[in-house]
Amino acid sequence: MPLPPDTRLISVDDHVIEPPNLWEDRLPAKYRETGPHFVEVAGQATDVMGNDVTGLRHGWEYEGTFYPNFALNAVAGKPPEELGIEPFRLDQIRPGCYDAQARVADMDLDGIQAALCFPSFPRLPGTVFLQARDKEVAALCIRAWNDFILEEWCAAAPDRLIPLVMLPLWDVRLSVAELERTAALGTKAVTFPETPSRLGLHSFYDGGWDPLFQTMVDTDTALCMHFGSSGEIPSTSEDAPNALWIATMGINSMVALTDLLYSPVLHKFPTLRAAYSEGGIGWIPYLLERIDFVWERHGYWNNLKMDVRPSELFRRNVWGCFISDDFGIAQRHVIGVDRICWECDYPHSDSNWPNSRKLLEASLQDVPDDDARRIAELNARDLLRFDADLTGTR
Repeated sequence: MPLPPDTRLISVDDHVIEPPNLWEDRLPAKYRETGPHFVEVAGQATDVMGNDVTGLRHGWEYEGTFYPNFALNAVAGKPPEELGIEPFRLDQIRPGCYDAQARVADMDLDGIQAALCFPSFPRLPGTVFLQARDKEVAALCIRAWNDFILEEWCAAAPDRLIPLVMLPLWDVRLSVAELERTAALGTKAVTFPETPSRLGLHSFYDGGWDPLFQTMVDTDTALCMHFGSSGEIPSTSEDAPNALWIATMGINSMVALTDLLYSPVLHKFPTLRAAYSEGGIGWIPYLLERIDFVWERHGYWNNLKMDVRPSELFRRNVWGCFISDDFGIAQRHVIGVDRICWECDYPHSDSNWPNSRKLLEASLQDVPDDDARRIAELNARDLLRFDADLTGTR
């Protein structure tokens, strides 16, 4: 059956391809030469992923490194047999990847009301700037990206595009200040590493992030952790196909969720809202059973907090997110119907655009209307505090 007619589909995980003038227009004049530059590269070269980029390619030049911007990140609507490491040029991808009005038009084609968008060139939690040598310029680059999202991208359609921001993760004090600044301008969510300790940052156990988490609670901002944001991918052998890590990236979310639920964070901040983007949901019932068992059997000698079960923390504080996951939908009552959000993933290669609504309806065909509406729309509104009264297409 179709989704209830009053359901407005909300995606909690899409992506924006940064337009060429983003930093040129927003960095202070004296830093424009050292900030990211959109360039066309000719000749033979290798990008940061080890791909051959021979020929004319678009991308970003920053601190002496060339970052191709596209590949599988901008192939919405292409059939599987045409997917590969290309395209690398802006004129080869849909304008909806980098232009807000064109994005809204593509959302209309797909039957989507609203979407939250993660970065592309800076990587999911902004680790390009975390790893930069000049942190003063890097902090300004993050501010410029956030200003683009708030003042241009989301401002073009505030009832359709939901603000998410990056933070200068190398300095908790600066991160707090940037969150306070952007929250006052309407930010709904922060992109954050799934396991920050793997990036050489504070862990969830040492208390270093407490000032930021308190600010997130104070500003009613959600913590969004996209799979792969730790900078690591599942791997076996060097000659294994890329399909291996694409198929198993949800393992990152499993490890990251366990890390958070065993940590003191959600005990200290019982109203903090956290989401695991693009990790899927079918594995959640097993993981919750297993981590509860380990908590009961091994929690005392591991000095785990023992006053609230990990599964209770999940059902109070955490949302799982899926693109297509029929098994997870069938297990929705074990997971928690109010703990599940849907995502389109436009314009990435896992996206079902322009058939997202049609395929989601097929997945929800045996789900009661109240549950379907909650999964497709209402849970996202709860997670992101996105106003249900805003009008727009359905």
